[in-house]
Amino acid sequence: MELSLDLNKRYTYADYLTWWDDKRRELVDGFIRMMSPAPRAQHQEICGNLFGELRNVVKKNRGKCKIFPAPFDVRLPKNGEKEDHRIDTIVQPDICIVCDPSKLDEKGCLGAPDFIAEIQSPATARYDFTEKFNLYESAGVREYWIVFPDHAVQVFLLQSGGKYDKGTLYETGKVPVRIFDGMEIDLNDVF
Repeated sequence: MELSLDLNKRYTYADYLTWWDDKRRELVDGFIRMMSPAPRAQHQEICGNLFGELRNVVKKNRGKCKIFPAPFDVRLPKNGEKEDHRIDTIVQPDICIVCDPSKLDEKGCLGAPDFIAEIQSPATARYDFTEKFNLYESAGVREYWIVFPDHAVQVFLLQSGGKYDKGTLYETGKVPVRIFDGMEIDLNDVF
């Protein structure tokens, strides 16, 4: 059965939960953002490698943080709303790390993760650098990585004023994972 949704209509997380088809979607301010059915092999390889490296960092940190790969629903409520029918922004980052266990429930994450990584593809470049950048910044995601398949990572850190810094581009060597003191990953192990 084909699900017919109006891309010009606003929806909530309560609506989103009723969509039982094989299409991947996100909601941004209530509007549907279609996702590709399956990412390319290179995307998945980089995502898997990065997830493995970050998982090792999370384990070494021995804290309460947990790491999740997509698909994993991250609900970004406005004004502290917690009811499904009031939440209108749901994203599925490629990788996220959540250090506040109170944000986790059986549906995913309710609130801003501490860390998000998005792996670039030609179809998502503009979305990741504009809408998602602004969304993650305003939600309070402390560290946002945009990973380029051509062997580079741009890291944005949330500053005390609630805005991301200008970003730091890493093309070789080790990249610090700033949500953890003294932790880093080697780009050679990712690409």
